[in-house]
Amino acid sequence: MQTRRDTLKELALLTGSLMLPRTSFINDQKDKWGKILPLRSLGKTGKQVTMLGVGGYHIGWTTERDAQEVIEKAIEGGIRFFDTAESYGPGTSEERYGKYLVPKYRDEVFIMSKTTAKNGTTAKEHLEATLTRLDCDYLDLWQVHSLKTPEDVDQRIENDVLAVFEKAKNEGKVKHIGFTGHQNPFAHARMLEKTIDNDLFETVQMPINVIDSHYHSFIKEVLPMALDRNLGILAMKTLSDGRFFGKKVVLDKTPWESNDPLIPNYLSVKEALYFVWSLPVSVLITGAENKDLLQEKIDLANNFTALSEKDRVELMTRVFEMAGNKIEYYKQV
Repeated sequence: MQTRRDTLKELALLTGSLMLPRTSFINDQKDKWGKILPLRSLGKTGKQVTMLGVGGYHIGWTTERDAQEVIEKAIEGGIRFFDTAESYGPGTSEERYGKYLVPKYRDEVFIMSKTTAKNGTTAKEHLEATLTRLDCDYLDLWQVHSLKTPEDVDQRIENDVLAVFEKAKNEGKVKHIGFTGHQNPFAHARMLEKTIDNDLFETVQMPINVIDSHYHSFIKEVLPMALDRNLGILAMKTLSDGRFFGKKVVLDKTPWESNDPLIPNYLSVKEALYFVWSLPVSVLITGAENKDLLQEKIDLANNFTALSEKDRVELMTRVFEMAGNKIEYYKQV
């Protein structure tokens, strides 16, 4: 861990260089279902996506009724970006989108799925199963999911995972390609380095939150590189997978609870999300297991105003002492 003074000096310089205009806004758009949340550019894809997206993990584990209500609330509230993965459920998230999202809304929404496949054969199998569960002919975005280490990146490339992605795009089964991970920013950096001579990747998904910059930071290590490549930035773990609230129950793990949560002791949900939206991210992907939790995020998106560089640094300073693996438990280097 760096000293507080050195870290905050770095962050002041960094946030000053990451200017929001890199991700342009389009407001006051409508489609057949009503008003759409403000749109942001998705990097070099040329697509525009809503600034808020639905996280598919929660769609896969909440009740079926809640999942349906979240999907309907998202459409009503102007969200048109939907995240999922073959591993969510597993398969349940995609199946529920196939039942409640695709039949009625497919032409108006942007659907992204992902695969954790370690080799090309498995990746191909995952894609076919994903398309079947979603009842779709194509994905708007397919991503190499959950990169863990630089060595993991090397192995997936050697085992033809990227070759399957490229073929799927050439065949029209996927429109755009990206990669994700929340464990190790140096895995993301390795993937960017390994693919610098081709134009395969168009998006990157990673943790972006107010506390990230203090510990194995994706904002510091990956975001500038991704912006230089004009990748669309998909922000996840914006509330550290719920641990900003001081309590987190992880499947198959011992529940975790803190007497000193970030929210409300250090900052509000509004401040946490406005920090992320004030960076050049294309979409903030939020997990919501019921429609009320999603409505809270929709309201914040509708009323968003960008934070100044000074305000962003002040928020990062405020939470500095809480940085580390205790809250960002998913990070391992």
